[in-house]
Amino acid sequence: MASSLFAKKSLADLKEQAEETESSLKRSLSALNLVALGIGAIIGAGLFSLTGLAAANYAGPAVTLSFLLAAVGCAFAGLCYSEFATMIPVAGSAYTYAYATMGEFIAWIIGWDLVLEYAVGAATVSISWSAYVVSFLHDFNINLPPELVASPWQPVRLPSGELVHGIVNLPAAFIVAVISWLLITGIQESARVNAVVVVIKVAVVVAFIGAGIAYINPVHYEPFIPENTGEFGHFGFSGILRAAGIIFFAYIGFDAVSTAAQEAKNPQKDMPIGIIGSLIICTILYVGFATVMTGLVPYTELNNAAPVATAVDRTPFRWLNSAIKLAIICGYTSVILVMLLGQSRVFFSMSRDGLLPGVFSRIHPTHRTPWLTNVIFAIGVGIFAALAPIQLVGEMTSIGTLLAFVIVCAGILVMRRSNPDVPRPFRTPWVPFVPIMGIISCGALMLGLGLGNWLRLVGWLVLGVVVYFFYSRHHSKVRASAARH
Repeated sequence: MASSLFAKKSLADLKEQAEETESSLKRSLSALNLVALGIGAIIGAGLFSLTGLAAANYAGPAVTLSFLLAAVGCAFAGLCYSEFATMIPVAGSAYTYAYATMGEFIAWIIGWDLVLEYAVGAATVSISWSAYVVSFLHDFNINLPPELVASPWQPVRLPSGELVHGIVNLPAAFIVAVISWLLITGIQESARVNAVVVVIKVAVVVAFIGAGIAYINPVHYEPFIPENTGEFGHFGFSGILRAAGIIFFAYIGFDAVSTAAQEAKNPQKDMPIGIIGSLIICTILYVGFATVMTGLVPYTELNNAAPVATAVDRTPFRWLNSAIKLAIICGYTSVILVMLLGQSRVFFSMSRDGLLPGVFSRIHPTHRTPWLTNVIFAIGVGIFAALAPIQLVGEMTSIGTLLAFVIVCAGILVMRRSNPDVPRPFRTPWVPFVPIMGIISCGALMLGLGLGNWLRLVGWLVLGVVVYFFYSRHHSKVRASAARH
């Protein structure tokens, strides 16, 4: 039994799986589509809120250095992802990579965990999307019925200041349904919508940088690294590190690019471009955004719910406030799209391996997408988003994604030893340094997360272990093939 837990997929099986025509997904994504997909996942509302919080409480103007440190941590994992994505161009991301290097049980654990992160994350973001849409429409004197924009268990403060209890959060359920419909219609159509959304929010970020740079007051950069208060993480160099840990989550999303490997036209060339390219572009935008924000306003004044609005008020361009809200809405929209895309592709791979029922890997005859998975999760995530209070969903963290990063980095070390001669269209440089640093940096961030996040992760994984031993282990195609031979 122990050996069956660590049964691995061979690279030959994975390549054969990627080449299947009848059940494979449609290859229609270019390198540019993948870069846009990565930017769509990375640039969300986190840029507009976490930057001010990290500057005000931890790093001061040196939050720009925190963005660079976080980018370095992501780059280690991104380089490892790129090697796997070109060796194993199959949908499923870290799940598939773990299956080839560490065996079935570890692959199941990471796949099960990624589904939680993607599904709960999509519900969380859709609830916030609803709140920003209500606020944006209020700016134009359009007020939606309060009972239809909030959970019955969570009071919501409307733009007018009124505190109300709702019946159902219809906008949250609506955006989940629309995005799911797009994903069912086709990956290329979804990519086009994502590209439009990415252009809008990147344009607003660039507009903020361009409009604000002329009004920067150099005095606000003094001191660039505020003196430590005597407590670890509160300014000084330790504050830069702590802020890097917080804003690291603003970068999460590039890994979702690898879930679309089987839908890339030329994954060997395009996947590294999509993963590393989106990281580089977002890092440049993040550093520029943080530099302008902390130059417009003293960092001590950025500890509020709308730090960007505070910064915009220091310029004559008040119209940017509504534009920023639009960018946040666009940011949330693309994040929801990429999360639901990633979730459905992970389930698709797990189902095709027999670890989940076959319904999750059924392909639409016309659109060539795993449409039943999208329908099932549209219903589940939509109901959760419509009725659950955001406190229940909790602050969205990425402990599961960090766990995936650790496993992928470790997988590079395993694969280099077990399959040293396999062709690698893209090779992670400086092995073992890069994967070891990826394991250390991502593992350290996991240890710094709160107890509640660890309990949630452990509870979900325990449920996953039960499902594995009562269903998945008995239906595994890899185990069945091994038993025949």
